[in-house]
Amino acid sequence: MNGVSLFANVGIAETYLEKHDIHIVVANELLENRANFHHELYPNCEIVQGDITDDTIYATVLKKAQQQNCDFLLATPPCQGMSVAGKMAENDPRNSLIKYVVEMIKALQPTYAMIENVQGVLKTYISVNGIKTKITKYIEDELLALGYFINPTVVDAADYGTPQHRKRAIFLISKIAKWELPTKQKQITTKEAISHLPSLESDEISKIKYHYAKKHNQRHISFLKQTPTGKTALQNKIHYPKKESGERIKGYSTTYKRIAWDKPAPTITMANGSVSSQNNVHPGRINKDGTYSDARVLTLKEIFILTGLPDDWTPPEWASENLIRHVIGEGVPPKLIESLILSMPTKV
Repeated sequence: MNGVSLFANVGIAETYLEKHDIHIVVANELLENRANFHHELYPNCEIVQGDITDDTIYATVLKKAQQQNCDFLLATPPCQGMSVAGKMAENDPRNSLIKYVVEMIKALQPTYAMIENVQGVLKTYISVNGIKTKITKYIEDELLALGYFINPTVVDAADYGTPQHRKRAIFLISKIAKWELPTKQKQITTKEAISHLPSLESDEISKIKYHYAKKHNQRHISFLKQTPTGKTALQNKIHYPKKESGERIKGYSTTYKRIAWDKPAPTITMANGSVSSQNNVHPGRINKDGTYSDARVLTLKEIFILTGLPDDWTPPEWASENLIRHVIGEGVPPKLIESLILSMPTKV
């Protein structure tokens, strides 16, 4: 079965589709560097780079998908307007990008479609012909009449083979029958996933490709060394985050925080390279002197594993560390997509 991917990023969600005979042959991505990244990962896929709201870009993607008889559609439109990490603005124009997905489904009429977004999409309204309409109702109004079964649901990637909590809303759409969720799997802890990798301190490099530590400033290192596994340095009574002036830094309880060993990792965000962002610091191991090792953010290799990417997943040589961290933070855990694919209703 051939498929088309909209808002493809670099194709992280597509990682395991080929082995299940779903071939993404056409993809669309707005940003040039991500489109080039996608092309290097999937040289046999025709990537159309550009804004899907542009009539020419939209028509090009649709025509190529029709020519390739695409019977599967995957769409992961931008979520910043609906995300708790964003401003959650109902009038954010990115919220209306869902319309282009629905129009593509109507024009292409694939047997299967999957639309992925943040949980907020299930409560978000958009303007449809000047009328404020809930996105879930809009999708149903447009697609039920075409014979589609629609299952809007919320899933956690940690329940489907990914050692990371990442709750997402998924619209499972099929012309055959209701697309049910697969059976949940045993969750994989951070310890089970990455504890085999050697400890690293700031700016250290291991012999394992992509397992090298970012360089952090000495103030960050000093208070992270005093921060226990699963805790934030903001809770430290003495060695707490300070500005160069000595003034105490304030922040959310998820910042300057070590993740826990005994549960799946928290959601990996685009800001995964910063200790001052959410849940980004390595769990650490207690040293003989009572301090904690690995006073740093997760390495690229650790992030690859916690995202559920295969061991041989290799980004382009030209891609910067920041770009790789950003696209991983924006990506959809591929083992989640694979699990959902395995539960697709099949033709009789």
